[in-house]
Amino acid sequence: MSRDTRALGQWTLIALVVGNMIGSGVFLLPATLAPYGAASLLGWALTLGGALLLALVYAWLAQVVRNHGGAYGYARRAFGDSTGFMVAWSYWVGTWVGNAAIAVAFAGSLGGVWPQATATPLRGAACALGALWVCTAVNLAGVREAGRVQLLTTLLKLVPLLLFGVIGVGWIHAGAYRPFNPSGAPLLDVTTSVAALTLWALLGLEAATVPTGVVRDPQRTVPRATVIGMLIAGLATMLACTVVIGLLPAEVLHRSAAPMVEAARRLWGPAAGLGLAVVATVSCFGALNGWVMLQAQTPLAPALDGLFPRAFARLDRHGTPWFGLLLSSVLASALIVANFSRSLVALFTFSILLSTATTLLPYVVSMLAWWRIDTPASWLRRLVAIGALLYALWALVGTGAESLLWGLLLLAAGLPIHLWQRRQRHPHIAAATP
Repeated sequence: MSRDTRALGQWTLIALVVGNMIGSGVFLLPATLAPYGAASLLGWALTLGGALLLALVYAWLAQVVRNHGGAYGYARRAFGDSTGFMVAWSYWVGTWVGNAAIAVAFAGSLGGVWPQATATPLRGAACALGALWVCTAVNLAGVREAGRVQLLTTLLKLVPLLLFGVIGVGWIHAGAYRPFNPSGAPLLDVTTSVAALTLWALLGLEAATVPTGVVRDPQRTVPRATVIGMLIAGLATMLACTVVIGLLPAEVLHRSAAPMVEAARRLWGPAAGLGLAVVATVSCFGALNGWVMLQAQTPLAPALDGLFPRAFARLDRHGTPWFGLLLSSVLASALIVANFSRSLVALFTFSILLSTATTLLPYVVSMLAWWRIDTPASWLRRLVAIGALLYALWALVGTGAESLLWGLLLLAAGLPIHLWQRRQRHPHIAAATP
């Protein structure tokens, strides 16, 4: 067995969840939420509540199902190979597409510290590619090394973010949140809009359920990491965003590309603004490292089960599924290069659209899978599972028709591979086909 087998412990796994959830979204969200003022707290409540319900169901699934691959394992156990493949393919595509978005966000954050690095679209794309391949190299060194980087970067961004939120509360004033709903839209519409906007910032709550093959005591550590990590990341993100809205005038928030950095600079001087810009850069790099780990681990389980090409199950001497890792980074790089002429914001938006569409489908299937796997549950668990399922369906539909169309197209792209692998496993099916 590799020296990296069962390399991830409780704290590293919590860092994986927190680090994957806290990436670029927390530093950009205040500008997006500014039109809703204090009413944005209602949307945050819906998002955090829905995310907690999802995290609880994932934690229960991790307790009752021994698997490697997270949502893929649950879907295959509940609904069979075809659904398992669909979920694994969708989630895998979502990881490398999302990594393109995070790499671009890293470049944007680096531009706030070193403007010349992203002065042109070509330079920005080069920075994004550099970050992606540095994280790929870290993961090629082994899961243990990637886990250490994840723990370090999570601490480097979480501690300053919490300090900013806690200290910043003392500088806000009640008048900053008046009127309560400056948008003038009905509160129900505001809540729905904010909940949809904050969803991207909380994707990744399921991260601990994916690499269970390299986790120590997964049936104990994975559920804990899922719930604890989600609560830490969710509350820290909500606190920081709400504080920024209370610190900056609405007109400044609207036009700021880095509202949290601007708030720190105004309160405590240029050095504080620069320091928070560095934190944002570290945050994006840490999230990218964690998701690069998942882009290799996600196709490993279905490859071992014969649903993905066997090449995805190839391990190097460090125990790293190197083929899936490298192929995923190549595909993410191709997405960045093919769109490098766009602005960083346009490329980031395009990548988020693709990633969100392919990540939400596994959420819905996982919630449905629980009903088939964990049937002798208490009435409280059933209520939680109903709420989680409704939230997942709402989130999926709420992404919009364009996102759903992209999701369907990307799923269709995997159909030939599924049919080929099915024939490889069951030759009699091919022989019987006219």
